[in-house]
Amino acid sequence: MTFLPAPGNTGVRFRRVDLEGKPEIEAKVEHVSETTRSTTLSKGSAKIHTVEHILAAFAGCGVDNAIVELDANEPPIADGSARVYCQMIQDAGLVAQPEKREPYTLTAPIELKLGETVMLLFPADKPRITCTSTDKKGRFTQYFSTEITPETWLKELAHARTFCFYEEIEYLIKNGLIKGGSLENAVVIRDDAVLTTEPLRYPDEFVRHKMLDILGDLSLVGRPLNAHIVAVIPSHAANCELAKLVVAQMRKPIEAVQTFSPPPQTAPTPKPEPKPKVETKAEAKPAAVEGTELENLVRDGATLDVIQVMKILPHRHPFLMVDKVIRIEGSRITGVKNVSIGEFYFEGHFPGHPIMPGVLQLEAMAQVAGILMMRQAENAGKLAYFMSAENVKWRRPVRPGDVLHIDVEMTKSRGKIGKAKGACSVDGETVSEADVTFMLIDR
Repeated sequence: MTFLPAPGNTGVRFRRVDLEGKPEIEAKVEHVSETTRSTTLSKGSAKIHTVEHILAAFAGCGVDNAIVELDANEPPIADGSARVYCQMIQDAGLVAQPEKREPYTLTAPIELKLGETVMLLFPADKPRITCTSTDKKGRFTQYFSTEITPETWLKELAHARTFCFYEEIEYLIKNGLIKGGSLENAVVIRDDAVLTTEPLRYPDEFVRHKMLDILGDLSLVGRPLNAHIVAVIPSHAANCELAKLVVAQMRKPIEAVQTFSPPPQTAPTPKPEPKPKVETKAEAKPAAVEGTELENLVRDGATLDVIQVMKILPHRHPFLMVDKVIRIEGSRITGVKNVSIGEFYFEGHFPGHPIMPGVLQLEAMAQVAGILMMRQAENAGKLAYFMSAENVKWRRPVRPGDVLHIDVEMTKSRGKIGKAKGACSVDGETVSEADVTFMLIDR
């Protein structure tokens, strides 16, 4: 096995040099294919078993970009800890790269229950792991907690070796999972005895190795993680499921942006010349709201009912997210949405537990902001396209019967681009907030 440097934004990749084409597998949770006793990554026909110790070494030492070359389907196990890998990293040395390192800080707590395992993630300024481990019979119950820094990683966790219970060995051997296993690279527990070729490296070595595994498995989110991880009886399966939940939370703002982005620009189809005709009274279309009338509607101190709102916004049921406007004051506006059980999305979101989708709360903010943009006469008749949402936070569910107050403050308006801070609240409690950017276009 060889560790190679990699350019910025590469991440960690495993390269099978023994296979044709030297296929690579990115260290991402979507490539996890097996979590029995260890974590396996797969892509196409290529597989890498037991990646967690190497990933923990990279995460603990602060390595963001590296290529791991292997001529087999599993790294050398060494002594069952991450000590040898850390020594390789220290011998090679680290180089700071110009690309910005962006740790991810949770926007909300995450909870996972999987069998006997309970895992919790809480937002934090610095990474920390708190863990309790035991076996099914309650033997060797251990607890440890530490902040994760390169220093604490090397001192408190990196040397902890893998371990197993004697009664598990027969099953593992029959399934070909520990072909290279010995007391040189694992600690074996038999009844109340600990079998090892050297004394335990820590009095609570077992729980510390569990924490080493957690660090390696959670690095599969692809970014350093600022969170306090609380784990009770963790496992590779639970670690990887937790990593998937983190990735899902990371993608929420991105998905919201994609949902509300303008459609791709396409060349307009030439329209045939219209035939002249005489317009009858029955065919006459209602006139659009003129600039002067619009300014009168969207003025300081004005309130708007739903009919007036529909004169300004092109949205209609079921996608009109503003029932009325109760305040217009300078760069601030407040809209109201009465959330009824008849809303179309409650049928499937979720049956028996109806919740207003967070992205529709973002849409409500954008629609209210769009009303405020219409204060300028030159914007009359334009559409507001949602371009992006940043600093998005959903704080608690919105349910049928809630009255949603949508407060928006315009922070920037230049040309066709507008930026605003939005917040939705129910009974005075904030339920969601975001910074939104949108663009005005002609209808």
